[in-house]
Amino acid sequence: MQDKKKTRVGVLGAGAWGTAVAIALAHRHDVMLWGRNTVAMQEMATARDNLAYLPGHPFPPNLTVATDFDAAVAHAGEDGLLVAASPVAGLRPLLHQLKGRAIPNIVWLCKGFEYETGLLPHQIVQEVLGDTVPGGALSGPSFAQEVARGLPCALAIASSSENLRNKVVSIVHGGNIRVYSTPDLAGVEVGGAVKNVLAIATGVADGLGLGLNARAALITRGLAEITRLGLALGGQAETFMGLTGMGDLILTCTGDLSRNRKVGLGLAQGKSLDTVVSELGHVAEGVPCAKAVRDLAARLGVDMPITNAVAGVLFDGDQPQALVARLLARDPRGEAAAK
Repeated sequence: MQDKKKTRVGVLGAGAWGTAVAIALAHRHDVMLWGRNTVAMQEMATARDNLAYLPGHPFPPNLTVATDFDAAVAHAGEDGLLVAASPVAGLRPLLHQLKGRAIPNIVWLCKGFEYETGLLPHQIVQEVLGDTVPGGALSGPSFAQEVARGLPCALAIASSSENLRNKVVSIVHGGNIRVYSTPDLAGVEVGGAVKNVLAIATGVADGLGLGLNARAALITRGLAEITRLGLALGGQAETFMGLTGMGDLILTCTGDLSRNRKVGLGLAQGKSLDTVVSELGHVAEGVPCAKAVRDLAARLGVDMPITNAVAGVLFDGDQPQALVARLLARDPRGEAAAK
């Protein structure tokens, strides 16, 4: 049964997704939002709106904006929830700021692989914090704008700690947010990471006008790639048919709010990657993730043709049309074949 008790939540990271989660939780809890840019946070506190990354979504009264990192961490207290809302590239530095502090837990929102090491977020947390703090990944098909508007969504909390999973469900589940739980950290994180790469592929296909049949084929075969890599990294097969696998993949590949799909659309229009990313104005995790996943899959011997084709366009100078040609030129095989 859902726990209606009000609690304290500290959100560390004031980008679009961190702000959206803070807004959603502040309708039921006492939330403090912190970001690295002191000037931007002061402006946010005055405007009661994140004009830079999530404009048009006023902050509820129970959402406090903080410029002091220590205050935001202390806000969660001993019984609250601490949420890391940085991109993957910022997770390690953020964890080092937390190292040695008394924190109740750590739940991260980022999706991707660390670019330099190829590590998943939970592996980064393990390296920096060890087993001293219960942690987990909160993930699923969710656009920040819709969550901030209070539209319905479903998420999953993945953690090896049953107590933490129960705590996150009791705090986050409610209103228009439904939360499921799973112990499959690796599976949840692989799904959240690789779907961004595949969204670039579907954006390219849509931008080239290849039709809905091609999009459906890319999504379906993309799910097979996610599953192969996820199983190789210790994930559970059923996870990839759930919210953080199929669900997040479908949303990111088809939704007009998808940043990574927009990258693919821009590339199909003949724009350079630098131009596309600059115009986007937000982090598109699928770009650096494509290289990390390609390298990791090669080391593990996992066949990921769509990912390889995307990385070729992003980093090897391949033309967007070559992405499609490479995939169509592959030898036929059984659909259920492992490779």
